[in-house]
Amino acid sequence: MIKLENVKKEFQGVTVLQNIDVTFENGKTYAIIGSSGAGKSTLLRCINYLEKPTQGKVWHDDVELTQNQDKLPLIREKCGMVFQSFNLFAHMRAVDNVAFALKKVKKMNNADAMAIAVEQLTKVGLAHRLQNYPHQLSGGEKQRVAIARALAMDPQVMLFDEPTSALDPEMTQEVLRVMKGLNHTGMTIIIVTHEIKFAKEVADEIVYMDKSEIIEQTDTKTFFETPQSARAKEFLANMI
Repeated sequence: MIKLENVKKEFQGVTVLQNIDVTFENGKTYAIIGSSGAGKSTLLRCINYLEKPTQGKVWHDDVELTQNQDKLPLIREKCGMVFQSFNLFAHMRAVDNVAFALKKVKKMNNADAMAIAVEQLTKVGLAHRLQNYPHQLSGGEKQRVAIARALAMDPQVMLFDEPTSALDPEMTQEVLRVMKGLNHTGMTIIIVTHEIKFAKEVADEIVYMDKSEIIEQTDTKTFFETPQSARAKEFLANMI
């Protein structure tokens, strides 16, 4: 279970998160949605401490990160993250990008790491791209390499930070298909997304944010059929 208690985040005196109290239960899929600038990506980055909260607590099961920062490497090893901009190593082939963390973090030998990398790239439909460098891949293929890289670490949690925002519609569908395949496979999945239809299809719960705060958190069906706040109603009306 992941839990954020009274989390606030400021950048140079500007508040980008406030009054954040939210729990993500094991094995569920969550979509964090809302207008640009609402604080969605910052909230996601606070979960694995890529952003350190100005105040508040972040729990991963019984570990509270603000008081146990020495345990961050172990937490991050179990918490895969896929970024908007892929963040692949440009000088490495796809298979090496996926194998790198297995060798560096998990201390695997090259043969074992490569075997897992090939397996994960095959699962995301890139068995034919193992030897290609990032500049030889489409945006959708790069993002699928990034997903394979995160999955190779066998995470308990997957964080997706607007993974399709840099992609055209066709490539977006490639990536969303892969993400749908991960749904309800035992991992906790937390997705920041502007793809409202996708969120409606895959999420167990919706976390709706506006102006640095969580306005509603509820099951997906309830949110889309009977949103409670005026801001959520207006947001959904603008999505139609």
